[in-house]
Amino acid sequence: MQHMSKQQRSREAVGGDKTRPTLKTISELTGLSQSTVSLSLRGGANLKQETRDRVAEAAAQLGYVPDRAGVRLRTGKTNVVVLVLDESDNSIDFERHLIQGIGQAIRGTRYHLSVAPEFHRDGSVETIRYILDNKTADGVVITHTSAHDPRVALLMERQFPFVTHGRTQFFTPHPYYDFDSRRFTKLAVERLAEKGCRKVALLVANDGTTNHHNIVSAFEDQARKLGLEAEIHGRGPDPSADETRRLGYEMALSGELADGFICDSERRTMALLSGLRQGGAELGRDVQMVAKQTSDILPTLFPQIDTIEEDVSRGGIEIANLLISAIGGEDATKLQVLGEPVVHWRSG
Repeated sequence: MQHMSKQQRSREAVGGDKTRPTLKTISELTGLSQSTVSLSLRGGANLKQETRDRVAEAAAQLGYVPDRAGVRLRTGKTNVVVLVLDESDNSIDFERHLIQGIGQAIRGTRYHLSVAPEFHRDGSVETIRYILDNKTADGVVITHTSAHDPRVALLMERQFPFVTHGRTQFFTPHPYYDFDSRRFTKLAVERLAEKGCRKVALLVANDGTTNHHNIVSAFEDQARKLGLEAEIHGRGPDPSADETRRLGYEMALSGELADGFICDSERRTMALLSGLRQGGAELGRDVQMVAKQTSDILPTLFPQIDTIEEDVSRGGIEIANLLISAIGGEDATKLQVLGEPVVHWRSG
């Protein structure tokens, strides 16, 4: 009879769904002790990344799924983190990149990611309440925060671990990761001024978030500092793509066209450029543009456009690491990170 390796025996043990993979199965496949495997699956911060990757790869290969009911009974933990995702974002691929980053960061830890998409901010509050009342997660991530976000107030009241993508204005500190939108705006206005623009226009989503306030206030401050005429489109209801395209068309025909534009999203940028072009105004000839970039789509379609990038995947990694630290009881004042804008100046 031919002798089988440990790896072959482990594979055979789970073949045909005869045996559910266990810590022992992973131990036999990797050659690591069961205690090391267990520690790695529970986070294993003190283990080498090579070891954590080895265990994660073996667990994925075997189809290992922890018995969450048993874990919860023994420890009171679910080993689940929930991303409550507001779907109103105008950034292309924002959701995918954010989930990808969080997933990458928790790979090899004991945590599993659950995503709860929400289309209305009020519904998001009820989702948070359900998680808290039913203890269905160990920690929560929320996006698109407002100055006095009721979701944040509820989470702080219950003293439940969470991280926000975006800042608030609560006196009590809480963990957050946020793109430095004030610096983004300052860099954009300075770039347009360097290119000779004297009248600059801002197109920004009026979604009630702290991010909107930061962009508008930074735009007004920097334009005033540089002596530029400034106009803002984004104080009323957030326009659709077609409305933004029509706005660009009407501005191109008005005879009072701004010579510099700043857009806070790729979708808004493409809709505006479509309208400007329809009205006879060309990027680089009649108008200059600085846009926020969250994917490769915008510079692919408009190779000459100046962009400032938010690395959403990197943000997802930061958020996951912050949440794990928050679950571990780390001081909230040490769990606050601003993502640095990445400049891509492409035009002369």
